[in-house]
Amino acid sequence: MRLLITLHRWWGVAFCLLFAAWFASGIVMHFVPFPARIGVDRLAGSVAIDRDKAGRSPSEAVAASGIQDVSRVRLVGRRDGPVYLISGPSAARVLRAADLGDGGVHSERMALDIAIAGARSRGLDISRTGAAEQTPYDQWTGAGEFDSDRPLYRIPLNDVGGSELYVSSTTGDVVLLTTLKTRALNYFGSVVHRLYPTALRQHKPAWGALMWWLSLVAAIGASLGVLIGLLRLGRASRRATPAYRGLQAWHHRLGLAFAPFLLSWIFSGFLSMDDGRLFSADAPPAIAHRLAGAPGWDRLPPDEMRHVPAGSREIEWFAFSGHIYRRERDGLETQRLSLAAPETDATPGPRAFLREDEIDSAAKQLSRDCDHASAVGPDDPYRAKPALPDAPVFRVICGNIWYEIDGATGALLNRLDPSRRAYRWLFGGLHTLDFPLLRSSPLLRTIAIVALCLWGLAFSLTGALLAWRRLRTTVGELFEKNGAARG
Repeated sequence: MRLLITLHRWWGVAFCLLFAAWFASGIVMHFVPFPARIGVDRLAGSVAIDRDKAGRSPSEAVAASGIQDVSRVRLVGRRDGPVYLISGPSAARVLRAADLGDGGVHSERMALDIAIAGARSRGLDISRTGAAEQTPYDQWTGAGEFDSDRPLYRIPLNDVGGSELYVSSTTGDVVLLTTLKTRALNYFGSVVHRLYPTALRQHKPAWGALMWWLSLVAAIGASLGVLIGLLRLGRASRRATPAYRGLQAWHHRLGLAFAPFLLSWIFSGFLSMDDGRLFSADAPPAIAHRLAGAPGWDRLPPDEMRHVPAGSREIEWFAFSGHIYRRERDGLETQRLSLAAPETDATPGPRAFLREDEIDSAAKQLSRDCDHASAVGPDDPYRAKPALPDAPVFRVICGNIWYEIDGATGALLNRLDPSRRAYRWLFGGLHTLDFPLLRSSPLLRTIAIVALCLWGLAFSLTGALLAWRRLRTTVGELFEKNGAARG
């Protein structure tokens, strides 16, 4: 027992302030998430495709890219002319649609023009826009999802909201928008909670290892505290005396009263850094490649560009089950989908999304024992987020593995084996209270999160005060011993 108390005491000295920071920043994160990469909204900065400047076909662009496993080709309208974005599991390239030359953004002037167009379409004030500045990493773009866009161009609008836009040097997309309020609050939220200083975050292996070990050691320390509390409670009940007095009593009572939340929250926070260590990792690119099949991009009709409707700002050709589909977009939440190759007499006319029978055809590439595809309801706790808000998500169950496919893009959204399904509850459920009952009542979920985090903050601060007292006493005793020894 003495050893447990000593370990817990010095664990508290080392970790109580960190616990307090985690609980306080968790409240901020619930209301102000970390700035997210722009998804469907990326069209807001594009322009209509100028077909007169798109002199080369998508099949020619695929051949010129040199990429052997191409699965997607995007034709995007940009202020300097339309460009092809060719991508596959192994690589990605951007080529000008006029001559198939390098289509990357290589000048600050071009990045500034793209950012201004994107800001104007979002209704932002561009009258005081500053110069574009190239930045490889900063506080808001350290995540790996921006690696293919580096170096990024940061453009401050200098408007009332302190808006800043980031333009990808490879695709020319506006990939991030931040405001002064979001940035300021995130220094008290995600930056503290996840230890996101730029100098550390850009070294991903070191940052991941640090967070993993800190979370693990913190979980062990909290478990020791609960164990000691239970032992002291049992001893006190036998003697009919209080286990602790004063501030220690408050720390003891708060810890035991909310022990289930404390342990589950710290443990699930530790799992957020799992990254395939204890649970299975995300679906490997090879699975998405099997869904795409092996289409012949040279089978696209020679007059394919004739199908590009006037006013479209993005056309995407994607491989799915060995076929090539054309996805036309002229708005943020609308699209028109059709089969581009191979075309047959039975080719269905344009529609918005893929059908269940098309999903079934692609699922045969995954396994022979797959059930028929079915649309996943919006309230399903495992459902992934599709590219468009109203797009269906199809689930194909193959044995004990679930695959979720986006009905808008044919993309593999999720691969859920038993391990990943358990992880969804042990992390998402326990750490963010993402349970069906609370999902259906956002206000109740918010109240529960804030109340529990406030309790955790109070509990951690009592531990920090006790730790400070212990540290001050120990340091004072050391000084007294040193003084006596010299005397």
